[in-house]
Amino acid sequence: MTDMRPEQRAALRLLTHHAETLNARSAQFLGQMVVNRNPMSEKQADWFGKLLERAGLPPLDDGSDA
Repeated sequence: MTDMRPEQRAALRLLTHHAETLNARSAQFLGQMVVNRNPMSEKQADWFGKLLERAGLPPLDDGSDA
């Protein structure tokens, strides 16, 4: 899967290297992110940011100029 978006790669990294920080619901969400080709909704992006923070990882750059 070399054509993965940055958030898909980050979700896969969370699943494989930070599983101890995840509950079942969070792991299911991340697994869906890995295979889903649609962009994240704002709500999903917020949750994803919280999971990254909980794992001690930096937030993803959303690419906006704001």
